Amino acid sequence: MAKTLRKLLVLSTPVGPLGTGLGGGVELTLFNMAQVLRERGYSLTVLAPQGSKLPPLEIEPLPGAMQDTAQSQGRQTPVTLPPQSVLGAMCERARQRQSQVDAIINFAYDWLPFYLTPFFEIPIFHFVSMGSLNEAMDEAVRKAVQSHPQRVTFYTRTQAETFGIDNVQGLYIPSGLDLSLYDFCDRPGTQLAWVGRIAPEKGLEDALAAISQTGDEMTVWGVMQCPDYWDEIRQRHPHANVRYGGFLPTEALQKALGQCRGLVMTSKWVEAFGNVAIEALACGVPVVSYCRGGPAEIVRDGETGWLVEPDSVPALVAGIEKLPQLSRSACRQQAETEYSLAAMGDRLEQWLSHP
Repeated sequence: MAKTLRKLLVLSTPVGPLGTGLGGGVELTLFNMAQVLRERGYSLTVLAPQGSKLPPLEIEPLPGAMQDTAQSQGRQTPVTLPPQSVLGAMCERARQRQSQVDAIINFAYDWLPFYLTPFFEIPIFHFVSMGSLNEAMDEAVRKAVQSHPQRVTFYTRTQAETFGIDNVQGLYIPSGLDLSLYDFCDRPGTQLAWVGRIAPEKGLEDALAAISQTGDEMTVWGVMQCPDYWDEIRQRHPHANVRYGGFLPTEALQKALGQCRGLVMTSKWVEAFGNVAIEALACGVPVVSYCRGGPAEIVRDGETGWLVEPDSVPALVAGIEKLPQLSRSACRQQAETEYSLAAMGDRLEQWLSHP
């Protein structure tokens, strides 16, 4: 390592306070990244919207208006900042504090931190948390890769390719988990699980259509981002035996998830990764997922889950019916081999070795 970057400032997602689930999977990634780097002797402060709580992380909360989520906008939507923007406040605080740290890690999937990067005097490392959604953001990501390819990373190759990028550095950083927090369950109940933000791009209606045919009971856990969407798909699939279990912290979620015989993933967009998939594997729960995006790089088809034709309810039904063929021990083994905090920490340190 040419220089050890031990003092780090982290820019959080600006779409909601940490701990609320509004930031999706990036919250868990940021938390686990910070935890493993702290264990390895790094000092981190996270700049995040006011109301953020992710103990024991050191968080500096900042007031301001939240950014709209990128997935709720169109490809041609112009770059915007609301008045008294929390993202603007985070970037300004990072500028003020840059002399006190060695580098900045940016988790904000937004144009502004990418644009400001050349104006900072210290390195900014960008962890791109979603796939291509907006033309202006795509351009910003591509320019950052062209300028300093070692300082931009993605969860998966599939995600990078949505930007038209073949990550020539070959460094991708899948999430990792503190596996001691996830209990292996080899005697599950009969119900299925669906975990994620309740929003149209997550395709929950396909899961409801599938269990209407199989007769399975399913519990949905996650942030109720779009209540109207939830009500509409419930009305559209009145025979689906489904209940909403709320948004749960890790300890409660893993206990409930581990009791399920399978996790169903139905995203209509390209998921950058799919943290819920590795959380399920850590509990020994096999995954039935559309063969699209990050889950297609996580699930071992026919071993720890089934990858099925995207947007095909009949394919989902077939995958659910084949769940008994899969080994729950194999699921846990994959999580231990590929998605431990140690593995994630090694990749992070390799990434940060390019000041």
